[in-house]
Amino acid sequence: MKRFLKICWAAALALSIPATAMAADWTPPGPIKMMVGFAAGGGADTQARLIAEAIEEKTGWTILPEQVTGNSGLNLLTALKKEPGDGTAFGMGISETLSYNLLAAPGSGLTADDFTPIATTAAFQMGLVAMAGGDFDSWDKVKAANDAGKSIRIGVATTRQGDLAYVFGKNAGIDFNIVSVKGGKAIMNGMRAGDIDIGWVAGAQAKFVAQGEMVNIATAIQTPLRESPDAPSITDLGSPYYMDGYFMFIAPGDMDPAARDKISGAISDVLNDPETDAAKLVSKAFGGATIYTGDDLDALVSQAVADSAELLKAAAE
Repeated sequence: MKRFLKICWAAALALSIPATAMAADWTPPGPIKMMVGFAAGGGADTQARLIAEAIEEKTGWTILPEQVTGNSGLNLLTALKKEPGDGTAFGMGISETLSYNLLAAPGSGLTADDFTPIATTAAFQMGLVAMAGGDFDSWDKVKAANDAGKSIRIGVATTRQGDLAYVFGKNAGIDFNIVSVKGGKAIMNGMRAGDIDIGWVAGAQAKFVAQGEMVNIATAIQTPLRESPDAPSITDLGSPYYMDGYFMFIAPGDMDPAARDKISGAISDVLNDPETDAAKLVSKAFGGATIYTGDDLDALVSQAVADSAELLKAAAE
């Protein structure tokens, strides 16, 4: 009986230990595999690798990056689902991957419940972009070209971007010619080559807008764009929806809560330290860190799933 009581007491004590204390004691049981769902060498890939390097410097952990790209982030999620939830594997994708892309691919066998969001790092600076000084560098010019009978080619890099372009155009009276390419860089190159008239870009355009090569003719997020604070909102131009989104670290489902808290804290520490190369990059390329963790992040993902369901329904009508 005494042994039974001791076991019960020990179990009760374990349950009474605050999660923060458990997280403080957590260390990875081995090297951490970090899967990057973006092409090597791009801004998002560089962001992930710089964060990993800074975490290693601050904690002494070992993080091993590898590329897992393609299929709108679903290849990343498929690989993550096979990994343990003990904190030795996580990946970097975007919030869209856990919401819109999963809902748009019901045959994937994946759901948001199969994964644990760890932390966002930066918000999209999503703009509707055109070449400066060209025939489409304002919404009025886009409308005029459409009224003159010209087909407007809009570059998109994801299913969500394509569906929003369709719904936006339908509401604005423009039957966009939707051109799918791989990434914002390809959209910008398409505009430079004259193959695309306008396109969605999530922040990579900031440098070229600042240099005067391109313009944000509208913002697709709920806050003003850093480089173009006076750009009109797409909802003022006819779109019923915004296209907010975030870069995000994601882990397998049922992740150890202590591991989740410790890793999200490590990511926050890196991004809140202005001396780290990761924080400098995020500030320069994405307008600064936007960090959601824990319950706030869970609520953000839930809202993104609900918003995605609405857009998918509208795009199907």
